[in-house]
Amino acid sequence: MPTRFRWMRLRPQEAALIAITAVWGSTFLLVHWAMDHSGPWFFVGIRFLVAGAISAVIFRRAFRGMRWRDAGAGIAIGVMIYLGYGLQTVGLQTIDSSTSGFITALYVPLVPFAQWAVFRRRPPAMAFVGAGLAFAGLILIAGPEALITLSLGSGEIATMIATLPIAAEIILISVFATRGIDLGRVTIVQLFTAGVLGILTMPVVGEGVPEFSWVWVGAAVGLGAASCIIQLTMNWAQKSVSPTRATIIYSAEPVWAGIVGRIAGERLPVTALIGGALVVLGILASELRLVRRRERERLRRE
Repeated sequence: MPTRFRWMRLRPQEAALIAITAVWGSTFLLVHWAMDHSGPWFFVGIRFLVAGAISAVIFRRAFRGMRWRDAGAGIAIGVMIYLGYGLQTVGLQTIDSSTSGFITALYVPLVPFAQWAVFRRRPPAMAFVGAGLAFAGLILIAGPEALITLSLGSGEIATMIATLPIAAEIILISVFATRGIDLGRVTIVQLFTAGVLGILTMPVVGEGVPEFSWVWVGAAVGLGAASCIIQLTMNWAQKSVSPTRATIIYSAEPVWAGIVGRIAGERLPVTALIGGALVVLGILASELRLVRRRERERLRRE
């Protein structure tokens, strides 16, 4: 059977990643709804404190052997989670969940450039092509005014900036994964770090505690649980799924966000839909050479 058909057969780990990507994409709408009842930093704080508490129960035995290197790795990753999800949540105050999903997906073509800055490894040519397509898609998503003035609204800008710490988070996870850290301990620390920093940001930006609402309570608890499930599934599945394969699966996240938003009544204009398609195309293009190169190496070994 030709090699290309091998990609059509899904292993359980790959099916699990597809499932959590769908869950991941649906969270944008929940956060967007919650922003009608809560400030962004309070919500981020509560969401990740809940996630941290759940992970502490799951990994309670591993927590007892906490080491400084586990804590340091967790804090570093947690800071990036705090910045990434915090700015993304700020953006969701003014933009639709579908738009946020597509803009957030820009972190994928950004990763090769982040690796270039950190590890001095020049990204392949297709990474530049992918970044160009993704940027063109971003302008189309922002709307006709952005096409004329090349300017973005505050929500789009906050979400676009959020892609930088999200990309940094991926780099840090790759760096620490080879240094003998315990995934359970790191998960606990990173989630609690993101939650505590979210709460501490409230007085800095002048944000108060919102009035009680089952909307933000339910969303925070639900998303906290979802964050634990997503992290655990990724840790399990990516032991056998290559980073390239996993990244291509994750590229469907904005598509799921768009589908869920559409079902909920969001109606993006045609230009935004074209822009979203360009973002996804840019993501796939940025990974194209990696897939082909690894496939050639596998064929040589056989």
